[in-house]
Amino acid sequence: MPSGPAGRELSAAGSPLALELLVHGVAGDGPGELLGDPRTVRITGDSTAAVFRRTVDADAEEHPERYAGRPVPEVYCWSRLTSGNGARALWLLLLPFMVVNLAHWARPAGVDAPRAVRAYGVLVRLLALSLTVLLIAASCEVSLDLVAWQSTGAPFGLGFLGPDAWWDPPGRRLALCALAPTALTGLLWLLSSRTWSAYESQPPPAGSAGPGPAGEGTPALGRPGFWYGRRLVARLRAAHTAAGLLTVAAAVAAPTARHDRRAAAAPGLEALGWTVQGLLAAGAAVVLWVVCRRGRTEARPDHRLDRACGTLLPGGALALLAGVLLYAGWPRPGWSAAGRLPGDFAFGALMLGQGCCVMALAVVSSFLHRRAPDRDAAALYGLGGPVVATLACALGGVMTGGVAQRVADSLDGAARHHATGSSTGAAAAAAVTAGPPVLLSWQAAVLPPLLLVVALLAAWFAVRGARERRRLAEAVAADYPGEIPDPARSRRIAGARAAAALTDSAPWFAGAVCGITLLLGAGALAGAWITGQVPGEAARGAGPALEGAARAAQDAGSVLVGFGFVLFVTWGRRAYRDPAARRTIGILWDVGTFWPRAAHPFAPPCYAERAVPDLAWRMTGWTGRTGGRLVISGHSQGSVLAAAAVWQLPPHVRRRVALLTYGSPLARLYGRWFPAHFGPGPLTALHREVDCWRNLWRATDPIGGPVLPGTGRGVDRGPLPDPVAYGRSARHPLPAPILGHGDYQADPAFAAERDALLVRLAAAARTGVPSARLSAQSAVPEAARTPQAPGAPAAPGGRAGPPGTAG
Repeated sequence: MPSGPAGRELSAAGSPLALELLVHGVAGDGPGELLGDPRTVRITGDSTAAVFRRTVDADAEEHPERYAGRPVPEVYCWSRLTSGNGARALWLLLLPFMVVNLAHWARPAGVDAPRAVRAYGVLVRLLALSLTVLLIAASCEVSLDLVAWQSTGAPFGLGFLGPDAWWDPPGRRLALCALAPTALTGLLWLLSSRTWSAYESQPPPAGSAGPGPAGEGTPALGRPGFWYGRRLVARLRAAHTAAGLLTVAAAVAAPTARHDRRAAAAPGLEALGWTVQGLLAAGAAVVLWVVCRRGRTEARPDHRLDRACGTLLPGGALALLAGVLLYAGWPRPGWSAAGRLPGDFAFGALMLGQGCCVMALAVVSSFLHRRAPDRDAAALYGLGGPVVATLACALGGVMTGGVAQRVADSLDGAARHHATGSSTGAAAAAAVTAGPPVLLSWQAAVLPPLLLVVALLAAWFAVRGARERRRLAEAVAADYPGEIPDPARSRRIAGARAAAALTDSAPWFAGAVCGITLLLGAGALAGAWITGQVPGEAARGAGPALEGAARAAQDAGSVLVGFGFVLFVTWGRRAYRDPAARRTIGILWDVGTFWPRAAHPFAPPCYAERAVPDLAWRMTGWTGRTGGRLVISGHSQGSVLAAAAVWQLPPHVRRRVALLTYGSPLARLYGRWFPAHFGPGPLTALHREVDCWRNLWRATDPIGGPVLPGTGRGVDRGPLPDPVAYGRSARHPLPAPILGHGDYQADPAFAAERDALLVRLAAAARTGVPSARLSAQSAVPEAARTPQAPGAPAAPGGRAGPPGTAG
C-alpha cells in the first residue's frame, strides 16, 4: 500500500482513490458543460489543451474520504488544438495536403511485405510532393503567366509594369512577379515550422514505452516513436520548400532560356540558360532523393535532425532562384511577350504523373490486401488509400485551377474595360488575352458531369435508405416489449437507424465518385493534349448537340469554379474573424489531422502528437503519485485519442487503467479505412494489454459501433436502446428523444459500466491478478497472452521493429 500522500488517498472502504478522465469528441463543449458545473479550475495544461475539474474537486487527493464509491471526474479539453486563433483559417489552403496525408495511413495491413510497405509510402510521398508543386505552379500561372506575361495593359493598378517602365521587358516582369509564389512558399514553410515546434516536438513520457519485438502482437501505435515525427517532418519540410522554390525558378527560367535559344542572344546567355536548366534538374533530383530515401522511424523516439538537409537544401534552392531572377532580368533587346507561357505541358505532366502514381498505389494496395490477416475488415478491398489519394489530387486540381480561372476572368474583364476607353484598335486587340492553360478549362468542364453523377449516386443511396427504413419500422415495436405499436414513432426510430446504417455504405460511395473522377480526369487530359483548344472550340463542327453540350459544360464549369472560389474565400474570411465559424471548420481538422504528418509537411499539424503525450503523461503521473485507479472514458474522436494514449502506457501503468469508449469510430470508421493500425488485429492486441475495456454503442449512431464484434471477448455492450422509452409512461411522461451519437453519459448503462470497471480494477489491485483475467467474459487464452506487451522493452538481441512498418 502506498505511503505518505499516496497512503492518505485511500477511501473509507480501503480502496485507492478513483479518477475518471473524460476525453470529449469533435467540437467538444467547454469544461463547464462537460463536467455539469460552471465552476471549474484548470489542474494542468495551458490555454490550448488542459485538464479541468470542478472547483469542489480540486483538492480531491487531499480528501479521499469524500469520494467513497465514486470517482473524481476531470476532463481533458483539446478542441483548441484545431480551432484556436484566427491563423487556423489559413489551414483551408492546406486541405489537399491533409487528405493526401490520410492516404499514407490508409494502407492495408499486409504481413511480411516490408518492400511493398516501403513502396506504398514512397508513392504517397511522391503524390504529396506533386501537390506542393501543383500549388506553386498554379501561383506561378497566376502571377507569371496571367499578370506578368499576358496582361500588357497592366490592369488592377499595375501600371508600373506597363510600357515605358524600366520593368517593361518580359524577363524583368517575370522576375518581379515571381516574388508572389516565392512568398507563398515562404508562408507554407513558416506555417509548417511554427506548428512543428508546437506539435511534433512534444516528447513522449520518458520510459513510457520501449520498442517491442517484431510480430503481429506489436501494434504500431504502441511504439514509442509513433507520435514523435520531429525528424521526418523537418526533412520533408526542407524538401517541399526546395521543390516550391525550384518550381518558381523553373517557371521563370523556361521562357527566358527558350528565348535565348531562338533569338540571336549574347553568346554567354544561351550557355548560361543551359547551365541554369541543368542546375534545376540536379536540384529536382536531390529533392526526389530526399523524399524517397526514408520514411518514419517508430521503433524509438528519434531526437536527431538532418541539419545539413534542413538548411542546405532550401538554402541552395533559394540561392538558385535568386540567380535565375538575375539571369531573367538581364537586358534582351527586342524581346516581347506573346501568347501564353508553356503551362499546358507542365500541368498536363503533373496530372499524368499523379494518375500513374494512383494506379501504382492501387497495385501495391491490392498486393498488401491479399497478404492481410483480416481482409474483410478493410474498406473497398484494401483500395481505401488510392481512393483517398485520388480525392486529394482532385481537390488540389479544383482549388488551383479554380483560382487561375477566376483570376483570368477578372483580368480579362478588366482589360476589356480598360480598352473600352481607348480609341485605338490596338488597345482593343491587346485586351484579348490568351487565358490560362487549356487543360484548366477542360478540368472545369468535367465538373458538371461529375456533380451529376454524384447527385445520381446520392439519390440511389437515399432510395435505398428509404427502403431500409420501411423494413426496419416493422420490427421496431418488438424491441420494446409491452408497448403499444405506434407507426409514426416506429418510422422515426427506423429512420434514425437506417440513416446511421448509411455510414457503412460510404466507402462504396467514395470509391464510385473517385473512379468517375479518374475517368473524367483522363478524358480532360486527353482532350486538352489532342485538341489544344478549350472544349467549346474543340467541339466546333462536331454536330449541334455535341457542340452545345461541350460549350454548356465549359460555361457551367467556369461558373461553378468561380462560385467555389468565392465560397472558399468567404469561408476563410469568416473563419478568421468569427470563433464560432472557426470551431465549425475545426470539426474538419478534428477528423483529418489525427494522424502524424508522414507524407506532407505542409498539412495541418497532427493534434494527437500533442494530445496523446498529454494523456499519457497525465495517466502515468497520477497513478504513480497516488496509486489510484483510473478510468479513461472517451466519446467519438475522444475514444480514438484515449485508445492511442493507453497504447503508449508502460505495462505497470496500464494495469491500473480501464478504458471506457462510447460512440466510438475505432472499428467502424478507423478500422475500415486504416486497417493496418485499427483493424481487428491491433484492437485485439490492445484488449489483451488493457486491464479492462468496455464499449457502448447504439444502432442509431452514424459514427460509433462495436469495436470487437463477434469475438466473444466481452468488450461491446449494445446496441443500447435508443430512445430509452418507446412511448409515454409514469417514468417517462414525455417522449424520450432519439439521441443517436450524443449524450451517452445520460444512459444508465454508462454509470453501470464505469462502476463495474472500477470494481474490477480494485479487485485486481487487492489480489495482484490482472483484472482482465477476473472477468469470465473477457478471458483470453493463455496462448494469446504470451506475446510481449507493445510498450515493453525488446528482448536482448531482438529487433527494434519490423522493417518498413512505417512506410
